[in-house]
This record gives sequence, C-alpha cells and structure tokens, in this order.
Amino acid sequence: MSQKQILLIDDESDIQMLAEMGLKMTTEWSVLCASSGKEGVAIATSVSPDVILLDVMMPEMDGPATLIELRANATTQKIPIIFLTAKAQAKDRRDLYAAGADGIITKPFDPTTLASQISDFLRW
Repeated sequence: MSQKQILLIDDESDIQMLAEMGLKMTTEWSVLCASSGKEGVAIATSVSPDVILLDVMMPEMDGPATLIELRANATTQKIPIIFLTAKAQAKDRRDLYAAGADGIITKPFDPTTLASQISDFLRW
C-alpha cells in the first residue's frame, strides 16, 4: 500500500489510539487525529488528507454535521469520508450513505483489518 495520509476525527482517545496503532502496524500511512468536528474541519482544510475517518456521535458537532461542513468547503469537498459508528442498523447506514458517506465501518472494529477495510471502500 502506498503512502497515504489519514485524518481520524473521533472524540474518544481510545479509538484514536487503537485506529492509529492498527494503521501504523499494517501500513506506512501517516495518521492525524482530531478530537472534534471543528478541529477535524480545520485540519482537513489545511492538510487535505487522502481520506477522513469520521465518528458519528460527538458532542457539539456530530459526524453528519461535520460531513456537511466538509462537503460545503471547496478544499475538502472531494475528500472521501468513511464513518466509524456503533450504530449498525440498516436505516442508520442508509442515512449515512444518503448524506454522502463513502463507507461505514462499525465499532468496535478490528485494528488489524482497518487498513484493508479503508482500501476496499476506496479501491486502493
């Protein structure tokens, strides 16, 4: 897998650590982390990562609101977004895809297969 830059936006530090550890064990990708939607939008605007992993449930600005802001910004509108969510119901998944998600990974996820799941969604 070639060098990619991943932005993980999740308010849980345990999830950040687990995802970052899994991605660094299995790839040479660089991983940036943000703890809120606002912080994630700021980082995405300045860095333009190859993909954004976005938590659905966060305080203040949740994942869907963050997605709307990212899609409204010319700098970030084309960055693929994969949601990380504990909401696994079919309706929840349909709603996220309808909102513009490029993929959905259900929590809890296996850190050793996270990179292959991302690669599969984005055809890397």
